[in-house]
Amino acid sequence: MDNSGKEKEAIQLMADADKKCKTSGSFLGGMFGGGPQKVEEACEMYCRAANMFKMAKNWSAAGNAFCKAARLHMQLQNKHDCATSFIDAGNAFKKSDPNEAIKCLNAAIEIYTDMGRFTIAAKHHINIAEIYESELVDIEKAIAHYEQAADYYKGEESNSSANKCLLKVGAYCAQIEQYQRAIEIYEQVGANTMDNPLLKYSAKEYFFKASLCHFIVDELNARIAIEKYEEMFPAFSDSRECKLLKKLLEAHEEQNSEAFTEAIKDFDSISRLDQWHTTLLLRIKKTIQGDEGDLK
Repeated sequence: MDNSGKEKEAIQLMADADKKCKTSGSFLGGMFGGGPQKVEEACEMYCRAANMFKMAKNWSAAGNAFCKAARLHMQLQNKHDCATSFIDAGNAFKKSDPNEAIKCLNAAIEIYTDMGRFTIAAKHHINIAEIYESELVDIEKAIAHYEQAADYYKGEESNSSANKCLLKVGAYCAQIEQYQRAIEIYEQVGANTMDNPLLKYSAKEYFFKASLCHFIVDELNARIAIEKYEEMFPAFSDSRECKLLKKLLEAHEEQNSEAFTEAIKDFDSISRLDQWHTTLLLRIKKTIQGDEGDLK
């Protein structure tokens, strides 16, 4: 469907809205009243224009139009509408200019936190983290936004949402070799979930991840940590993950890379190991003397 006509219509609407803004602030506009009403009308026109630009897939123009609407909402002290327009602008810019999208989402977050709307602010910190993950590939900034989201969720007692964000942080910290921070997170989330009947099955996975991070840092650390997790959470002792860790520790102590690989293959044939686990296991295996650095 051809939406080029929509774009022309949107450009005209933007020009009309700009005129309304100018006359609302002029001396005559002030004398004859209707200033705030004209601003409201201009605001509505910018939003309509933005939606037409969206139909024409002109995402930057749509984002700019929503930003203009947001600034007018702020002028009118409509904080909620202002934040909504910044979110709409951010969503449009996501498709054309990730950095602009982040600026708009941050502007909305500032308003929401000022209003005490921390749950919705957390949600948009996650949106920013995802842009840093997929579009801008800046893992440290993604981590910072996931951490901020987790803090806000915790403050609002949304512990399940906070844990989801923390697990993202843990995974990335291990990836960029910040093992101590990753261990703290996995231990914290593991301890939070092990007493919950619905979530305790996941606790063994978090203790497994924490153990792998310990193992990379130091073999003795890993042994001590595994004993601690078995005491904290007896079900961990019977898990396949714990049995694998003990086989890996034994192989590592004997500097036997074949036994190390065999133990991983046995485990993987029943429970598939994802890319994250494989990366960490390879890092551990490389510390075995004479190892060629693969899991084949």
